[in-house]
Amino acid sequence: MQNFWNCNMDLTISALWMALALFFITTVLTKIANGRITYDPVCTLPPPPEVRGIALLRLLPTLCTKGPEATMHDLYNKFGSIFTIGFAVDYNTRMEQTRFLVESLRPAQLRSYVDPMLQEVEKYFAKWGEEGVVDLKHEFEELLMLISSRCLVGKEVREKMFGQFCKLFHEIEEGVNFASFMFPYIPIPVNRRRDRARIKLTEILSEVVRSRKSFKRVEEDVLQRFIDSTYKDGRATTIEEVSGMILALIFAGKHTSATTSTWTGACLLSHENFLDAALEEQKCIIGKYNDKIDYRILSEMGTLHNCIKEAARMHPALPTLVRQVKKNIIVRGKEGNEYAIPKGNILVNLVMVNGMLPHIYKDPEVFDPDRFRPGREEDKAGGKFSYTSFGGGRHACGGEAYAYMQIKIIFSHMLRNFELKLISSFPKPDWTKFMPEPKGKLMVSYKRFQLPSN
Repeated sequence: MQNFWNCNMDLTISALWMALALFFITTVLTKIANGRITYDPVCTLPPPPEVRGIALLRLLPTLCTKGPEATMHDLYNKFGSIFTIGFAVDYNTRMEQTRFLVESLRPAQLRSYVDPMLQEVEKYFAKWGEEGVVDLKHEFEELLMLISSRCLVGKEVREKMFGQFCKLFHEIEEGVNFASFMFPYIPIPVNRRRDRARIKLTEILSEVVRSRKSFKRVEEDVLQRFIDSTYKDGRATTIEEVSGMILALIFAGKHTSATTSTWTGACLLSHENFLDAALEEQKCIIGKYNDKIDYRILSEMGTLHNCIKEAARMHPALPTLVRQVKKNIIVRGKEGNEYAIPKGNILVNLVMVNGMLPHIYKDPEVFDPDRFRPGREEDKAGGKFSYTSFGGGRHACGGEAYAYMQIKIIFSHMLRNFELKLISSFPKPDWTKFMPEPKGKLMVSYKRFQLPSN
C-alpha cells in the first residue's frame, strides 16, 4: 500500500485527534503483537479471552478519569497479554451472513428491484413543483430511505410505519461520529438515543418477521431472503439475526449511497462538459427505448456510471479499509522496498489517499470520468486494487451493483425531467463525521422540462 501526505487536505481537529488515536493504538498493539506472534500456531489451542460490551462498559470510569493508556493497562491486567475485542458473532457465522447478503443482491435479484425503485423515484419527484430550490443532500437522504424501506425491508415498513422508522434510523446515524467510534459505550445523550433507537427498530423488524412467519406470507425483498436463508449446517436464521442483518444493510446502503449521490450531483453540476455528456447519453437511450428503463438499459448508461465512479474516487464514502493479515506476507512499496508483514497484523488502506495517487490517476484532483473509459481505464492500468472506493478482494462491497443501480435510476430521472443548477458553493468534506459526507447543504435550483431524444 502506497500513501502520501496531502497538505491541502482539510483536516479538522476531530479528524486529527482520530488519526493520532488510531496511530497510538496501532503502535501499542503492534509492539505487543510483534513480541508474541509465532508462525504456524497449533490450531487446537483455545482462543484468547474475549472482551465484550459489558466488560468495556465497566471500564468507563477508568477511561473517563485516567484515559486510554490506563484503560489498556487495566485490560492487560485483567485478561492477560493476549485478548480480543469480539464481534457480535463468531467469524464463521459472520462470513455465512455475508454470503446471505451477496446472494440477496445478485443480478437475478437486482432485476426485481428496478421497478420498485422507479416507482419510488417517480413518486418522490412528482412532489416537486414546476420550479424551485432544494437542498439536494436532504432530498437524496429522504429518497434513498424510501427506496431502502421498499426494496430491503418491505411494504410493511414502507406503508405503515415509515415516519417512525426514519426517525429512529436517523437517531442511529447521529450516533456514528468520532466520539462514539472511539468510546462506543460512553453514556452521552447521542449514544443513549442511538441505543434506544436500535432497540426499538429491532422490535419493529422482529414483529414484521414474526408476522410473515405466522401467516406464511412471502414478499419480494431482501428481508424475505434473509428470513429464508439457512446456514451450511441447515440451521435457519433467527428473528434477532435477520433484524440485525437488515439494519446493518440499510445503514451501509442508504448512508453511503446518499453520500455518493450528493458528491455526484455536486461534481456533475460543477462540470458542464460532463453534465452535457450525461444528458446526451440519456437522449440516445430515450431515442432507443423511449421512457422504458430496466436492468439491461441501466447497464448501457456508461457515461453516467463513470461520473458516479469518479465522484466516489475523489470522495469515497468510507475513507479507510481495515484488514487483518491471515498469513505471513511480503509487500513491496512503490519505491521497490520489500517488507515482511506477520500474520495477525492489522493493515489499513487509506481509500481517500489511494484514489488520489498521481502515478495511477492523471491529474487526480481533477474530476474526469473519462479516465474510466475503455482504452484508458486508469484504474485497471494502475494494477490490482488501484480503485478501492467499494473495497476489494473477498471483502469487497456486496452491494456495489445495487448502489450503482439505484443512483443511476435517480440521476437518469432527474436529467430527463429537470434543468438543474448548483447555486451554493462546492461542498467540503465534513471530517467531524466517522464516515465523511458533504459539509452543509447542497442548494440546487430546478425547473421542469422534458429531455428530447436524439
